[in-house]
Amino acid sequence: MANDYKSSFPIFNKYPGLVYLDNAATTQKPRSVIERMTDFYTEENANIHRGVYELSNRATDTYEEVRSQVATFIQAPNPETIGFTKGTTESINTVAHGFLAPRLTKGDNIVTTIMEHHANFLPWQQLAKSQQAELRVARIDREGNLDLEQWSSLINERTKMVAVTHISNTLGTINPIKTLVDRAHEKGAPVLIDAAQSVAHYPLDVETLGCDFLVFSGHKMFGPFGTGILYVHPKWIKAMHPHNLGGGMIRHVGVEESSFAAYPFNLEAGTPNVAGVAGLGEAIAFVTSLDRKKVVDHIHDLTHYATARLKDIEGIELIGSPKEQSGIVSFEVSDIHPHDVASRLNRDQIAVRAGMHCTQPLLEGLGLSATTRASFSIYNDRQDIDNLAESLVELHSFWHD
Repeated sequence: MANDYKSSFPIFNKYPGLVYLDNAATTQKPRSVIERMTDFYTEENANIHRGVYELSNRATDTYEEVRSQVATFIQAPNPETIGFTKGTTESINTVAHGFLAPRLTKGDNIVTTIMEHHANFLPWQQLAKSQQAELRVARIDREGNLDLEQWSSLINERTKMVAVTHISNTLGTINPIKTLVDRAHEKGAPVLIDAAQSVAHYPLDVETLGCDFLVFSGHKMFGPFGTGILYVHPKWIKAMHPHNLGGGMIRHVGVEESSFAAYPFNLEAGTPNVAGVAGLGEAIAFVTSLDRKKVVDHIHDLTHYATARLKDIEGIELIGSPKEQSGIVSFEVSDIHPHDVASRLNRDQIAVRAGMHCTQPLLEGLGLSATTRASFSIYNDRQDIDNLAESLVELHSFWHD
């Protein structure tokens, strides 16, 4: 499968020996996305929603067509549920400050998990502190599985938000998000799903999931940096208040009073990243053109193959072994700091991530300060993992001889 798609990504033509295994941080961009953004700047460049001339109308049409495209992509009921942001981080902060802050009072609680990316942890932590509410953090077991019973026990009638990742960016744990949404709703709590690590590979259906909010970034699904999506369930649209104010999101501005547009247009103060949104639309077209089942099977195969290969290497300790795992494998090399591991692998043109992966509470809970992480996408194959394994064997032998 990897050979079927690798030629679509110009970076591999530029660096034919590159083994890119940092897809959890960002994916590479197909030629079609790059060309679409170039075409926008060369043929359509204008500001949107404000001009009455042809070029502006064309740019506006492009922008709004992608909003409809996103709605179809995640099976949302209509385009008015789709807001454009700079990425997952901004989407989560928008929900925290534009939706939850006015509803959260002293004694309420927010429920999340220890495996969350800082982007799905810090906004809730800081909001809870400022409102004298409680942040409740669900545990995982040593293998990296969420403790569902303990998680469920944290939710009660004072829970004003449940925030959970679909796939852990450090352990690759696939959380049972449909079950999590259903259990939270039984107790009347709204749910936000962080789909940043799943959107490139897994079909998402927000109506089937029943989630209240779903967020993801364009750059992790073959799209441009600086683009993100916030899906809001129709029942919450009127509760979404703007927290970034300026031109483009107003109804009327007066000296004494002003009024604002309804969601999603109240998110988009200032000039948005129109070229990026055009590129995001092309990325969605690219992902939609893939055989999604084949993609999921391929990612699972790489994950299992990598786990098996690395497990057999002397001095390698895998971090976690969740029951459901996809696309991400974290590990330690005995007596070698992850930064040294990544630096040595770089000499063999192998790109991996080393550090805390923006999951410091998770790593501290596991007694770790950092790991090395390999993460996979459609253009990776078993040979990439073999190259990784061979380099790790050489590294361990050199370091300990």
